[in-house]
Amino acid sequence: MKLRVPAAAALAAATAATLATLSSPALASASAATAAKPAAKPAVKDAATALRVRPLTGAAVFYSYTDRIGIDRYEPGKGFTRIGTPSDNFEFAASPDGRKVAWITPRGEVKVSQSGRVTTIAKGAVNGGPCLTPTWSPDSRRVAFVNPSKTDASPVTIVNLDGTGRRKAGVTEGVCHLTWSGDGRYLAGYAGSANGVHKLDLQTGKTVKAKGIAYPTHVQSLSPNGRNVIVHMVRRGEPQGDGGWPSQFTPTVVDTVTGKKLPIPVKGRLVGALYLADGRLVVRVAGRTHNDLVVLDATGKRLQTLTEPAKAKNLGLLQVVR
Repeated sequence: MKLRVPAAAALAAATAATLATLSSPALASASAATAAKPAAKPAVKDAATALRVRPLTGAAVFYSYTDRIGIDRYEPGKGFTRIGTPSDNFEFAASPDGRKVAWITPRGEVKVSQSGRVTTIAKGAVNGGPCLTPTWSPDSRRVAFVNPSKTDASPVTIVNLDGTGRRKAGVTEGVCHLTWSGDGRYLAGYAGSANGVHKLDLQTGKTVKAKGIAYPTHVQSLSPNGRNVIVHMVRRGEPQGDGGWPSQFTPTVVDTVTGKKLPIPVKGRLVGALYLADGRLVVRVAGRTHNDLVVLDATGKRLQTLTEPAKAKNLGLLQVVR
């Protein structure tokens, strides 16, 4: 493995994937509750309506590189709560539920912080550069991480939160800033050589190189069905950085099959974006005193605009909590 210093009318292509997520636990439970009432209205039939009745609260997970790395959960009305302080190697990730943090120690241990307690759930991870971050499954119950390799392609291991169920998921060149699709099927990351983004199919164990992505320096997230990826790219010859989590970045949404860049229908200076497992796209927009989070459905329709706390203006955004 080589390591160098180190959406949208068009998002309608993801609409089918979002509709499919109505079978996810969160949406399915709500539909079941609706159907259980004899006189209730028919169960939700379209994703946009399903998403509108579950507005985001503004809860999110932020991180800071000031002094030691600190990862905090923010909730409106409650403020910031520290949920993790990883060792200073930049290889960390917050869970989608916003309550847990995983990181890799210099000895290759996979640590998890939850409810104020730190445990070791696995060993044998690579600690070879700031981009080799672990990633969480959509249900926040499993962690994936990279194992050592003498080639560009490296094995990836998945383990349960309690340390059980360890298994090899496959081999990929996309080892940097791993992210997990909302349907649970795909992992994606960029190559340490910055030659592209690679997607690992957890059902088949096979990997493919995404089209249309050159000189990536960050992978933020995948659409629920793994088709679209949010990345940050630089031009040939521009600095690639050190592979650490970027506090802010200009997001680009790419269809990994066609290589097409999908527009993000949000005005302003975009400094981040991420997909939620239910199909919503959350876009971070820079402001003078605070940043905003613009929430879109799979067709690009605006569902919400949330105001981040002023304290988070220069912090990195790891998760937006459903």
